[in-house]
Amino acid sequence: MRRTPSQLRDGREIIYFDRDDAPVRAAVDARALDDRAVLGELRFDAFTGEWIAIAGHRQSRTHLPAASDCPLCPTQDGRLSEIPESEYDVVVFENRFPSLRSPEGAWTLPGEHIGAQAPAAGRCEVVCFSSDHDGSFARLSTDQVRLVIEAWRDRTRVLSALPYVRQVFPFENRGVEIGVTLHHPHGQIYGYSYLPPRIVRLVEQDRLHRQQFGKGLIADVIASEIADGRRLVLHTEHWVCFVPFAARWPFEAQLHPLRPGVHDFTGLSEAEAEELAVIFPRLLRAFDQLFGVTMPYVAGWFQGPVNGPLEERDAVTLHLQLQSNRRAPGKLKHPAGSEMSMWAYISDVPPEQSAELLRDAWTRA
Repeated sequence: MRRTPSQLRDGREIIYFDRDDAPVRAAVDARALDDRAVLGELRFDAFTGEWIAIAGHRQSRTHLPAASDCPLCPTQDGRLSEIPESEYDVVVFENRFPSLRSPEGAWTLPGEHIGAQAPAAGRCEVVCFSSDHDGSFARLSTDQVRLVIEAWRDRTRVLSALPYVRQVFPFENRGVEIGVTLHHPHGQIYGYSYLPPRIVRLVEQDRLHRQQFGKGLIADVIASEIADGRRLVLHTEHWVCFVPFAARWPFEAQLHPLRPGVHDFTGLSEAEAEELAVIFPRLLRAFDQLFGVTMPYVAGWFQGPVNGPLEERDAVTLHLQLQSNRRAPGKLKHPAGSEMSMWAYISDVPPEQSAELLRDAWTRA
């Protein structure tokens, strides 16, 4: 892999990840851009103990443009885009409309109390999986997926070294039913300056589990699912995938490395990364096989927290959380009263049935 960093016209960083035989990346961003987005705000919700990012400047972000106006396609035929090169393999750049961005000078998260607020420090990056506007992650070649994994590994390493970053979260939203604003195959990486609520809860549950059983929670869940077998989707040399015992969404799966102690992408062995490049896009194709339509989904990679207590990092090992809100052909699961108001989820498909359908879809993917 060859890594080429550069800058966009407004000072944002862009990094090309290419195969060794790719052209040299030297194109200059010729656009006339406004100043970079302002730094938003974090506000503490005293009712829930959670931090909320306020980012009013994102109201002007690009929304479902025509393919001819896609900002993630290469710059070609006089049409300028976010990527100055006329073609590319994989590209990562700072989001033009970030929820979180690098602070100026020293930054600390304030105490948690009524009215607590702070600049919305962090980092938001866009990851373009391919220059093919009509492609999808599920249809990428194994070599291309491997290049994306290396980009995730690189960005996890770099963002984890930023003193104001506590959590590095690579993810992809796919489908207008999920709420995507750009059709081009891409994902994002958030470097949070605080621990998101899901990670806070997972760390606390791990602490309680260790107190009671003397072992880590995630490793015990993996062992339990393998022993039970009813919710397994696949079990390979290096990875295991299962539908969670208490899945919130109609079709949901977790993909974990079998080797203990892999806390993020930087900890993957070459063999684990090579196998992941094969099974991950196939898992996405299996989701598409369920009903013979393109499934909307959120594919989020959980990683261990950084720049904090060791017990927090120990609690979370690398894994994929893949969730779709499609429950049947032509039917979506919409979070409504119970979910939105009380955060009490009601699933429409029993996890064992979901796993059975996904196992069958895996054989056809």
